[in-house]
Amino acid sequence: MNQREMGVRRFGRVNWLGLYTLAMREITRFAVVWTQTLLAPLVTAGLFLMIFTIAVGARRGDVMGVPFVEFLAPGILMMTVIQNSFANTSSSIVISKVQGNIVDTLMPPLAPLEMVLGYLAGGVVRGLFVALAIALGLWLFLGIGVVHPLWAFSFAVLGGALMGAVGVIAGIFANKFDQMAAITNFIVTPLAFLSGTFYSVTALPPVLQTITHFNPIFYLIDGARHGMIGVSDGSPVLGLAVVGGVTLALMALAWGMLKTGYRLKG
Repeated sequence: MNQREMGVRRFGRVNWLGLYTLAMREITRFAVVWTQTLLAPLVTAGLFLMIFTIAVGARRGDVMGVPFVEFLAPGILMMTVIQNSFANTSSSIVISKVQGNIVDTLMPPLAPLEMVLGYLAGGVVRGLFVALAIALGLWLFLGIGVVHPLWAFSFAVLGGALMGAVGVIAGIFANKFDQMAAITNFIVTPLAFLSGTFYSVTALPPVLQTITHFNPIFYLIDGARHGMIGVSDGSPVLGLAVVGGVTLALMALAWGMLKTGYRLKG
């Protein structure tokens, strides 16, 4: 097969078997250690809700017309989803680089876009499983249901895809675990905590409100809140558009890094 034929094959057809295999590998990675990847986030989310309920729940009063715990729950759910989606893709790439077996992913006939989608599949599926587990717990123990299921599902998928793409970028960039820890501690965690998870942005000074609206995770939290309890700080349509655009931009960046072999090839 000459170079032109290979180009036609690559751009004209998708390697569905390879894409499926990579996606299943990424899903299996977290499924076999479900107590760490699925049960642990559920326990952590439960502890967050319990601590805030005991510490400030009774004195906080209603927020945006709903009880504080009910306002807090969707933010905790989405924050947990994005953290786990990021962890799934970033850890997969970094571990492969550190162990020296990243070549097992680079050598098969997979296009850069197929690799991006394969990694994202694992992050999105893990995020959805975590979301489902937490939503079930909220319904069973707190009686909090889902007012707009389609909106909630859409933002959960986009949240997993956005932070999964961030995880791919971070995993490619980081060559050591301490570099990944720095990205998590100084970029991902602050963005997640300063996104309206624990408060309504209307309570912030105007300058901080403006800054918050440049944080894409704010729109994920706000969208999840609209989907679950029917209240939000902004328009869910605008939030969906912003998150979708940022996700596509991040996927394009991840595609470019994989295409050029940035920090992947010696």
